[in-house]
Amino acid sequence: MNSMFTIEKLIDNTFALKEMFSILKSFIDTANDTVSNTEVQQLMLDPQTHFDVVIAEWMLTEIFSGFSTIFNCPLIWSSSMEPHSPILQLIDEMVHPAYSSNMLGLFEPPYNFFQRAINTLIEIGLKVAKWFSALIEEQIYKEAFAAAFKAKDLVQPSLEELRYSAALVLGNSHVSSGAPLKLPQNYKAIGGYHIDEQSKPLPKEFKNILDNSKHGVIYFSLGSIVPSKSMPAEIKNGLFEMFRNLKYTVIWKFEDEFQNVPDNVHIVKWAPQQSILAHPNCILFITHGGLLSTTETLHHGVPIIGMPIFGDQAMNVKKAVHKGIGLEVKFDSDTPKNLKAAINEVLSNQKYRDRVKELSLIYHDRPVSPGAELVHWVEHVVKTKGALHLRSPALHVPLYQKLLLDIIFVSLLLFLGFVFFVKFMLTRYLKKKTDIRKKTL
Repeated sequence: MNSMFTIEKLIDNTFALKEMFSILKSFIDTANDTVSNTEVQQLMLDPQTHFDVVIAEWMLTEIFSGFSTIFNCPLIWSSSMEPHSPILQLIDEMVHPAYSSNMLGLFEPPYNFFQRAINTLIEIGLKVAKWFSALIEEQIYKEAFAAAFKAKDLVQPSLEELRYSAALVLGNSHVSSGAPLKLPQNYKAIGGYHIDEQSKPLPKEFKNILDNSKHGVIYFSLGSIVPSKSMPAEIKNGLFEMFRNLKYTVIWKFEDEFQNVPDNVHIVKWAPQQSILAHPNCILFITHGGLLSTTETLHHGVPIIGMPIFGDQAMNVKKAVHKGIGLEVKFDSDTPKNLKAAINEVLSNQKYRDRVKELSLIYHDRPVSPGAELVHWVEHVVKTKGALHLRSPALHVPLYQKLLLDIIFVSLLLFLGFVFFVKFMLTRYLKKKTDIRKKTL
């Protein structure tokens, strides 16, 4: 998948609609490879295999929902993104485009007319794309699960029937990083569950770098999906020269090795991100804006500069900027210059560090840790055999009823009927009165 996502494509604006459909197809293909895997097939066919619950990651497809029926147990979706329509409508209903961000995260509320119109078109576009992909998913599901259903003497339901069968969604989100949306009872925000409550000790080489930095350390990582080496040479060289002129130490997670690296820059192929962010000398995180990274920066209270590339990263970075914990820098020919300006602004203005500390307090101030909450709700689903009491009634209400179109239609008919009745009675009365007057003349 890495060849699909490159910084060069982003800069050249060739990472566009075609790539977005390729992303959707790649996730469906991954799901297909998983359910068609020989060992997975053997697992489904084994009559001795039993599970109390199935937890599957939702990533633009519901093919994995077949597992819960095969193993006769509840299904829990795991979502790695902030709440959005495609995942919420599996357990409740789509979010309202008038005040909620979508998967692309182009804007932050409050929205003007133009932004609400764009959000609405995006939601419609996502719905249309899902209608097309659903046909492919249905075929994959039928072929991959047919043998297991037959072996267990079960009637294979359609994927459309199973699509909305989840007991819960475990969302890697939290109000400190996202928006205070209205959410159904069976959406549980467990953002930060992946973070160790006690940070692991830094390896010696990293500890020496962070301990000995006089002015603080900037940690620079674009994640694992998009290779930093796909960055054009002009931008790479420009960033090196820009970093060379900073007084700060820079740890840059990069896949290649370089000659003539500035003394204050340390190129590493792997970095213990959480432990670096936990160190008091880490003063800034330059990130692609993945939700795990933006959650970790809140956990450790480190301001960010976001450089989003695809997917929900733009939405996550825009939320971070909107909340006042950092800035956004786009990938283009001026990236080195703009990044330097952003670094100087964030590190010279105390408001960013103060704000991230404030949100970090909100993030940590919970009744239980996110990991403990995750365990609680999984056990709750098992104990209650699917947590049917948490299911939203909105899930089975058609759109025309949610919009009250039937009530509006009937009310309109009654109103028109009343108007015609009054008009009829008034016309009849006036006619009768006219007839009486004529007789008396």
